[in-house]
Amino acid sequence: MRYVIFTNTPAHVHLYKHAVRTLDSDGHDVLVLARDDSCTVDLLEYYGIRHKVYGRRGETPWALAGQLPGHFVRILRHVRDFDPDRIFGMGGYAAPVGAVTNTPVVAIQDSEPHTLDYMMARPIVEAFVTPHTFRRDLGPKHFRVLGFKESAYLHPDVYEPSIDVRSELGIPAGEPYVIARFNGWGAYHDVGQSGFTADQRRTLLSRLGDEATVLVSAEAEDSLNLPDGARPFDLHPAHMHDALAEASLLVADTQTMVTEAALLGTPAIRSNSFVGDGDMGNFTALEAAGLIHNTRDFEAVSDLATELLTDERRRDAWNRRHAAYVSDLVNLTSIIVDVATAPDPRRALESKRTESVPLPG
Repeated sequence: MRYVIFTNTPAHVHLYKHAVRTLDSDGHDVLVLARDDSCTVDLLEYYGIRHKVYGRRGETPWALAGQLPGHFVRILRHVRDFDPDRIFGMGGYAAPVGAVTNTPVVAIQDSEPHTLDYMMARPIVEAFVTPHTFRRDLGPKHFRVLGFKESAYLHPDVYEPSIDVRSELGIPAGEPYVIARFNGWGAYHDVGQSGFTADQRRTLLSRLGDEATVLVSAEAEDSLNLPDGARPFDLHPAHMHDALAEASLLVADTQTMVTEAALLGTPAIRSNSFVGDGDMGNFTALEAAGLIHNTRDFEAVSDLATELLTDERRRDAWNRRHAAYVSDLVNLTSIIVDVATAPDPRRALESKRTESVPLPG
């Protein structure tokens, strides 16, 4: 069979990388269509995944909107030339292309604020696959599975460290280090949202640097003036998960890396304007499971970080909660491959379906 898979962000590369390898090794033909966004293309090249770039992501939501017509023209040309049997991707690109080319679409989604994407995609897609924590009801085509999109690459059956990351980072065994991840807030779904201010970033890095080495990953690193004790994360982005797995703590105003930390067993503190009433179900559930902390209060971030870095008993309890939680999660890569190769994806998904979990708040 022939498949088109969209990788619009670095997270999408990780989501599909193992499935692409499996499908390719089983004799199927896969065309990966990539948007040049952050390190997306770097990751595809690092993993040796053949791909075609259909365009760049604009630096602002309005710039992206202006680029969309050109993106769709190039995407349609590639898809028509390739003539796939099925398309995988988020709804915003995949669904319209599937409609125009009369190709079935499977949308793997996890971001609940994407109202426009779902309105466009619902009449078109063959199936929506979302985490079990997804609050929104997308109708009869909606299949919740017991896991997260990150379960495709961080499930214990899939993830293995690729390097001796402490050696590469120059951080001795047993020495604590923190990863600080800062968002650029330029995506269209981030309109009206915010995270740490520039002053708060500098204050946070200084405070964290008093307790441990701090590795900084930021979408706008040039704007950072790093204090003593903090330095940029300078390994290839493909090694970020290895670094995250070894870290003592993640502090972030982003989204995806917080879920990744939870699945790797690394304590995480998330602080941005999404936190509070109406927050996304995956973060609410992970906090209820004791695997992350969500807070809008900047002062609380520093206090929590100090506690997590200095209280060994608290870290031991965290490790026990993590082991119990991830043992029940599905290997999403296995589901993607099963759905891709099944004559009827919805029938294949029926056996994987789980009900939405009751969430606090």
